[in-house]
Amino acid sequence: MLELNIFSKKANRFCAALIFLFTLSQPALPEPAKTARKPSVTTTKTTASFPDNDPVLNEPIVKAVSRALPAVVNINTEKVIARTVTDPSDELFNQFFGSQIFNRRYAQAQTVRSLGTGFFVDPSGFILTNEHVVERAADLKIKITTLDGKTYNGIYVYGERDRDLALLKIEEQLQNNKGENESFPFIDTDNCSPNVVGQSVIALGNPIGYQSSVSSGILSGKDRTVGTVSGLLQTDAGINPGNSGGPLVDIMGRLVGVNSMKISFSQGVPTEKIAFAIPGDIAADWVKNAIAIAKGEKKPPEPVDTVSVLKERFGIVLQDLTPDLAQALGFRMISGVLISDTIPGSPAEKAGLKSGLVLRAVGRYVVSDINAIPKELGKIKPGNEVTLLLVRPQRKGNILFYENIQLRLIAK
Repeated sequence: MLELNIFSKKANRFCAALIFLFTLSQPALPEPAKTARKPSVTTTKTTASFPDNDPVLNEPIVKAVSRALPAVVNINTEKVIARTVTDPSDELFNQFFGSQIFNRRYAQAQTVRSLGTGFFVDPSGFILTNEHVVERAADLKIKITTLDGKTYNGIYVYGERDRDLALLKIEEQLQNNKGENESFPFIDTDNCSPNVVGQSVIALGNPIGYQSSVSSGILSGKDRTVGTVSGLLQTDAGINPGNSGGPLVDIMGRLVGVNSMKISFSQGVPTEKIAFAIPGDIAADWVKNAIAIAKGEKKPPEPVDTVSVLKERFGIVLQDLTPDLAQALGFRMISGVLISDTIPGSPAEKAGLKSGLVLRAVGRYVVSDINAIPKELGKIKPGNEVTLLLVRPQRKGNILFYENIQLRLIAK
């Protein structure tokens, strides 16, 4: 066994030596050519080069967008509010057993966010937008993002709910790459479009978060009324959530109006291409007044006591609805304002309004508390009609339910 093992080792060495010598005697083979593998996805960016006289660059809409879009901003607001929440198990128990033994309530923080559009109306940083975009913005965090992607802190300066217009301000100074102060690009409200029905219009804004979007259409009509708001412009340009507060401009880049709202349904039927804007001349006058108030050159108008107006014109006596008051009346807390009384002989009394009803909306405005009653009620004159949405809490046996009531009253 030992000799056989030694012989095997010698044989192996001899074979290895023969292979080595054979390899040295062969000419070197050329290396195979390296072929580049074609990637499955092309990552090379190609940049198109357009001549200055390219017809696309001379299209009126393209020129108008290049003039107006730098002045358009994205508005992002955030506010933390406290909500009073009732334990669901307590509600279930009380509905079945008809008592208020268990009525545990606790505060819950809720973050409310809003996304909209605005545009600079002067070089110092004043921004015009819709009031409903930054409603109650005194406690809001407002972030303003410009076309170049820079973000600034914004402050709420002034607003009017009945006009649905608000003025914001950027406190930081715009600077170039050299650190030199520059002016913000703005849309001149002193040079508005003539607003002729049938003219081309362009809506600029940030629909559903898509920043710096453009849609076009025509001016479909003027002096439209939606709910309690009148004098609006109608357009078929695409105005979607997030477009609110953005500019509607003509093919010269001049201000046509401020995008405000759209109608998606009418009498339960879907509608398309029906949107509305606040006329540019109305917005221009409002901006001048608002900036003057912001600079202390003019006093703001006296606040309207809407509670007194409802009492005087309609005979409705209101009271804030609190959780304790709702419990005393035998129903769970809901948003709205309690009707505590009606004046004898008033429109409210003649229409059958009773104490204990909860006012939820006036016209198109939702009323969550007394402070949310729309200020435009101060402009109501005798003979004007107002639509109220009310809720009547009712209990049948151990079951509590709420009946919605829509009522029209004529002011005296």
